[in-house]
Amino acid sequence: MAGQLNPNVLLAVPLAPLAGSAIAGLFGTKFFGNKIGRAASHSVTILGVLIAFILSFQTLMAVMDGATYNGTVYNWMTVMGLKLEVGFMVDSLTAMMMCVVTFVSLMVHIYTIGYMADDEGYNRFFAYISLFTFSMLMLVMSNNFLQLFFGWEAVGLVSYLLIGFWFTRPSAIFANMKAFLVNRVGDFGFILGIGLLLAYAGSMNYTEVFAKREELAKLLLPGTDWMLLSVACICLFIGAMGKSAQFPLHVWLPDSMEGPTPISALIHAATMVTAGIFMVARMSPLFELSDTALSFVIVIGSITALFMGFLGIIQNDIKRVVAYSTLSQLGYMTVALGASAYSVAVFHLMTHAFFKALLFLGAGAVIIGMHHDQDIRNMGGLRKYMPITWITSLLGSLALIGTPFFSGFYSKDSIIEAVAASHIPGSGFAHFAVLAGVFVTAFYSFRMYFLVFHGEERFGKAHAHDEAHGHGAGHADAGHEEEDHDGAHDHHHGLAPGEKPHEAPLVVTLPLILLAIPSVVIGFLAIGPMLFGDFFKGVIFVGENHHAMHELTEEFHGAVEMGIHAFTSAPFWLALAGVAASYYCYMINPRVPAWFFSKFHGIYTLLENKYFMDKINEAVFAKGARVLGGGLSTVGDRTLIDGLVVNGSAKMVGWLSALIRHFQSGYIYHYAFVMILGVLFFLMYFMPFPLFAK
Repeated sequence: MAGQLNPNVLLAVPLAPLAGSAIAGLFGTKFFGNKIGRAASHSVTILGVLIAFILSFQTLMAVMDGATYNGTVYNWMTVMGLKLEVGFMVDSLTAMMMCVVTFVSLMVHIYTIGYMADDEGYNRFFAYISLFTFSMLMLVMSNNFLQLFFGWEAVGLVSYLLIGFWFTRPSAIFANMKAFLVNRVGDFGFILGIGLLLAYAGSMNYTEVFAKREELAKLLLPGTDWMLLSVACICLFIGAMGKSAQFPLHVWLPDSMEGPTPISALIHAATMVTAGIFMVARMSPLFELSDTALSFVIVIGSITALFMGFLGIIQNDIKRVVAYSTLSQLGYMTVALGASAYSVAVFHLMTHAFFKALLFLGAGAVIIGMHHDQDIRNMGGLRKYMPITWITSLLGSLALIGTPFFSGFYSKDSIIEAVAASHIPGSGFAHFAVLAGVFVTAFYSFRMYFLVFHGEERFGKAHAHDEAHGHGAGHADAGHEEEDHDGAHDHHHGLAPGEKPHEAPLVVTLPLILLAIPSVVIGFLAIGPMLFGDFFKGVIFVGENHHAMHELTEEFHGAVEMGIHAFTSAPFWLALAGVAASYYCYMINPRVPAWFFSKFHGIYTLLENKYFMDKINEAVFAKGARVLGGGLSTVGDRTLIDGLVVNGSAKMVGWLSALIRHFQSGYIYHYAFVMILGVLFFLMYFMPFPLFAK
């Protein structure tokens, strides 16, 4: 059905989750007196997301038949010729994102029924995650920068509410404020980029801005010799660095694990953190005209991909291992963007969404089975107690490390090949980073897998957390979530002596199974059309001077051929080496990590303190802000405003009053005498007496 999509159907996609969120949030909470119960709250929000998913899937099918939509749904206002409107741009990129967002969100909604069963804020949580889904859909469906910015800020705001969901815990409040503030730094760059494009293109509509890209490419930023488009693209990418947690604005993401596990899967797998990747892919017509911006993107991405992976090796909190893995994979996507392989970045975004959501939800199932103990040093041997969680987590881990024929393999290998074919400045370092990252990813992924599901059973005992396992003195942040929160879960954390873990209920395991299927097959099915077919034709633009995708196309001879060929390639052997090394270190000879810890204590301290990024931020920015604030308070507020303006004016009035008081004797004849003198003066001054005549 080539042609135009129905705007009313498209409008229903974001509005269905919004309606569910509104019903659960207003009538399911204390706000309107808890009119509806838990079952009604989760039913209405799941129904909203289910409707959104079905309509998104139908939209994707229609788009693959050639249908598109780009138009205004609602004209908010027009200011001096500038149109501020709500509009949708639905093409293959948008439709694919809509399906990923709604599917993962649906799985998270179902999973939440089991995970949050004992929580007092059950209805509130469903309202938040539905609202988050609405915000993300508005972001990906937008056809103009105003709506993009609205969605961008809305996901940031709702993530703040979700990360601090257990608001009685100081660590959660600290984490959500940190996420909010770091994202504001990125968003400042983002709005500057939008402002530059608006000032020089005269429009906020994507297609109108893209139409003027050649003219914009010739302009310089006033007062400098910088290319205007390079500055605008770098500013936009700074926004992406905040949202997609790229170095050095990555510091908020690991701390955001303070929120409940379902939102870790929703925010950090498929939605908020991929918004930056999606935005750069959408802006490909602009980025293609600036090699400077692309070089900046590829270098930032490669630093994130490699150095965040190293941090995953020493984590002991099961959720934080997966969080650092997310940071590393976001770095891979960013590297692909910098290499002008936008379709590969979006392809990895899609495959990663499924297997990373699977790993987060698998980690949540383990946490339930372990009675909310998240320390992997207290686990081991869970395979026989939690078979479904074990097999799905294994499939997710195999996809993550790029095992041939799994979905992660097709996207990850394509990124490595694209970077090798790129000639952008910085691509040499990026190629080294993504290759080294393969070994690191395999090592920390299977370190977690072996410690959780294999080996001796370390639960139900008193744990000293000594260095016998070689994980060092215990991660400073590990077990944050083991603190008591608002009574949502059991007050004791971890299994009591003699207790055994148990498989999670069906509402928890069903989403794991449904996410495991695309984690295995989606890469095999989608690589042909998405990377080498016409799926992104006319949506993603690649300049003639960037050859990475062209070289990839020449080397591609089908998904099966690519999988077979992988067994002779460097990434496969690096991944295998990573798995073998982790097996040896944690299953056969645990003394090896202990030896490394004793010999390389300095490196361990560096990783333990996360490269001291938090301390640098605290010393430079937080202390700087306090000094500036203190200066403004002392000089500006107390001295100038209070001292000079407020108190100074009061003193002036007092001095004048004291002066005038001397003339106020209280005798009528004194006042009469002064009045006569005054009248005499006016007569002498204004009347043309000969005395004053010239």
